[in-house]
Amino acid sequence: MNKRMGTTATAAMAIGLVLSGAAWAKVPAAEADKLGKELTCVGAEKAANKDGSIPEFSGKWLGTPPGLTYTKSVGQHPVDPYANEKPLYSITADNMAQHAAKLSDGQKALFAKFPKTFRMDVYPGHRDFRYPDYVCDASRKNALNAEISDGGLGIKGAFKGAIPFPLPKDGNEALANNTFPYRAFNEDTVRDMANVQSSGSIAWGRTRILNLNVVNGSSIIGQPLEGAMSYNRSTILLPERDKGGVSVSEEPVNFAKGKRLAWSYDPGTRRVRQVPEYGFDQPMAGTGGKMTIDSDSLFNGSPERYNWKLLGKREMFVPANSYKLHSNTVKYADLLKPGTPNPDFIRWELRRVWAVEGTLKEGFRHLYGKRVMFLDEDTWKAAMSDFYDARGSLWQYGFINHYYAFDLEGWHPGSAFYHDLNSGGYVGYNLFQERDKGPVLNKGDLKPAMFTPEAARSAGN
Repeated sequence: MNKRMGTTATAAMAIGLVLSGAAWAKVPAAEADKLGKELTCVGAEKAANKDGSIPEFSGKWLGTPPGLTYTKSVGQHPVDPYANEKPLYSITADNMAQHAAKLSDGQKALFAKFPKTFRMDVYPGHRDFRYPDYVCDASRKNALNAEISDGGLGIKGAFKGAIPFPLPKDGNEALANNTFPYRAFNEDTVRDMANVQSSGSIAWGRTRILNLNVVNGSSIIGQPLEGAMSYNRSTILLPERDKGGVSVSEEPVNFAKGKRLAWSYDPGTRRVRQVPEYGFDQPMAGTGGKMTIDSDSLFNGSPERYNWKLLGKREMFVPANSYKLHSNTVKYADLLKPGTPNPDFIRWELRRVWAVEGTLKEGFRHLYGKRVMFLDEDTWKAAMSDFYDARGSLWQYGFINHYYAFDLEGWHPGSAFYHDLNSGGYVGYNLFQERDKGPVLNKGDLKPAMFTPEAARSAGN
């Protein structure tokens, strides 16, 4: 994007902010009073749906449920509190039509492309876990004070530690919730990536990921949401030809006042260089074009290239309470099948989600002309997304298998699958089932000094 185009786009966003200021106003106290009553503290409906297929929110567990043995912050693989449950029913290509209203375009496309192998096992719904009280306190403060600013690129008046908009009024606010959920403030994970071709052959990658999130953590809850958002360090372990490569990056809270900065260490030259621009539709290494940098987490980074529209809340089948998938007894050979991952390991539940549509702005470029994300009302994390090309044709479908992590007393993204609906291949992303450890969360040993260009050089040597 040239400088003149960027200036024009920024001016257009500023005009849009003025014209729609009322839509981005704070929530009145009477509305905020619903939080913790008929709504959960993050704005989800407490009540069950009409027929009870989505249960009432109980929030009966904080952290490790009674009867389970789990050691926090050491990388123990997730333990399943629902291990004895069986599916209520299965959705297949044969009966898909009767469930079509609760399926996304991407899910329907998988049924059409793989009618004999794609299946969705639907389990009993559960809403048993809750957030710590200090997260709920921050959420209510945000409802009363937070506002979108800088043409959608920033937030003012918000506080760290919780979503900024528990009662969203538009797409920008809902997207901000996906960007700033309560999540792990420290993560150390060795994760595998499998680029599964339509033939079933697999190209492997492996990285060690360090994430330092500086807008969460009990010690900073309630501080103003400003400055840096997070730091990341990625060290390549596989494939062998790239082993030793290291990248570090820093993410701002406000993309009008800062930008994503990244540096890369090349073990061949033993030099660190700053990456000129990092993000948007740059291809994710090792995915064969099935992922872009900003499709990690289904969306990340600056929202500037899209107009974001809140399509409303609906009932849909999404992956949830995904403990079975992340057991250390799961073998990749059993999981990663041609066409789709083995449906025996995927848990689907009927849940309420917010649908958010991003449409590419005029004058901007991106491989995805449109993206529609589905955010779980209980977590505000994107559970799945449909991706459309510049012509408006459905191209890709991705879904993330979240689970409530006892270490952080909140929901954590586990393995994800990104399907190329044209080629029939997919990427298994953030796999750790065969690793000695799962994610080490909230150990508290990560510091900003570990994410500098100098740290990248040291990590690569």
